[in-house]
Amino acid sequence: MTTAVDRHIDYVLATNTQYTPMDRVYLTNRILALVGDAAADVAGADAPLTNLDRLVAAGVTNQVVTDTQSARAIVAAQLMDLATPTPSATNARFWAEYQHSPQAATDWFYRLSRANNYIQTRAIARNVAFKTPTEFGDLEITINLSKPEKDPKDIAAAAHQQRNGYPACQLCLENEGYAGRADFPARANHRVVRFNLGGHTWGFQYSPYAYFNEHAIFLDAVHEPMHIGAQTFTNLLDIVTWLPHYFAGSNADLPIVGGSMLAHEHYQGGRHTMPMAVATTDQPFTLGAFPDVQAAVVKWPMSVIRLTSSERTQLAAAAEHIRAAWADYTDDAVDVRAVGADGTRHHTVTPIARRVGDDYQLDIVLRDNQTSAQYPDGIFHPHQDVQHIKKENIGLIEVMGLAILPARLLPELAEVRKYLLGQPNQMAAMHKPWADQLRTQFTWTAANAQTQLQQAVGHVFARVLADAGVFKRDAAGHAAFGRFIATL
Repeated sequence: MTTAVDRHIDYVLATNTQYTPMDRVYLTNRILALVGDAAADVAGADAPLTNLDRLVAAGVTNQVVTDTQSARAIVAAQLMDLATPTPSATNARFWAEYQHSPQAATDWFYRLSRANNYIQTRAIARNVAFKTPTEFGDLEITINLSKPEKDPKDIAAAAHQQRNGYPACQLCLENEGYAGRADFPARANHRVVRFNLGGHTWGFQYSPYAYFNEHAIFLDAVHEPMHIGAQTFTNLLDIVTWLPHYFAGSNADLPIVGGSMLAHEHYQGGRHTMPMAVATTDQPFTLGAFPDVQAAVVKWPMSVIRLTSSERTQLAAAAEHIRAAWADYTDDAVDVRAVGADGTRHHTVTPIARRVGDDYQLDIVLRDNQTSAQYPDGIFHPHQDVQHIKKENIGLIEVMGLAILPARLLPELAEVRKYLLGQPNQMAAMHKPWADQLRTQFTWTAANAQTQLQQAVGHVFARVLADAGVFKRDAAGHAAFGRFIATL
């Protein structure tokens, strides 16, 4: 019988060339140290991840591994760490592949990050994804089922765990190889490619719960807050010069309109054509101080200025010119106010960089994080009538037309579907106004209900984006956008 230990060693030798067949005894003992000597007799499986599961389960059975979600994840990462080159070897291989081409380098690093289970491919496969045609193009919708629910035993253990602030957050370089704990993810098999950006060391890694193809994260080696400024645009253009087959963008640096990780400077990107990237433009204009930069308004629910040029320095300067102008811009007629009564700044941008042939392109999305008595969650945030679908912040990924919707929606939409078909249901009350509207708007049958409901969700997401747009796509909004452009 081929054992699970033997199978895992075969996988380690095939994936991590730092080991050779001479290391089999050593690797056997390292594996058994993690899951108990009794695991030596566990039958092997052909699929590496199935084999991994069997080893972890054996560790629990042998009472070497605590039967909690976090403990299982920690041991699984340690087992896969054996199949992962050291950080220095990973970086050396990446840069060796880069000599062939940037794509060869990312292809290798992406394969490694999937093969060693750092990218949670099985969890990601559970996500529900579909597209919705709209006047702005096909919006992409994902109901995110990949991140596991917290284990109650881990929550209880975390309450009694002493915190020392290390790593400072989940984006710090110090996560590389970190064992993990009840309240912090296992990262023994995590690797980060170092590169220079703006004269400083940065890291490049993949997202473990990717929302799109080759979902990459670029992170500052120093733990410091997000900041959008002149250097941001230069950095993003440098990244798409370094990896021309990837886009790169930054979340805004203010609450409500920013992402979920404002404490650590980072960008996101990847090898995926987002819906906004292929959206057309409908209001070209000139920037007198930047003659080599083409400018236009993007036909998009949010307020986006697209800049295109082959001159990187001039392009970055034009983007900073727009950001600085927006930071101080107020138009009370459309509830746009740069500074609150208490001096709080409300304006920033969400920038996205990409290559288009020999040119560079920057999309500058105007953001405003004001709140009001009518809109306590944000004037330019999903309004209450669409929060039954999406209440969370509209960050970089959503801005570009890819909705990341909460897992709760999957069972909730199943009940909405029953309601629309006149079947017994337990539909949440918050969905009833929307469902009543859909019931009168369309004819519902068992054959068309799923597709029509998904399309309806996509149209709610288009409304969500429109809520987040500072200049609405109506006559008043077009006029207001024109007034801002005139200041440029």
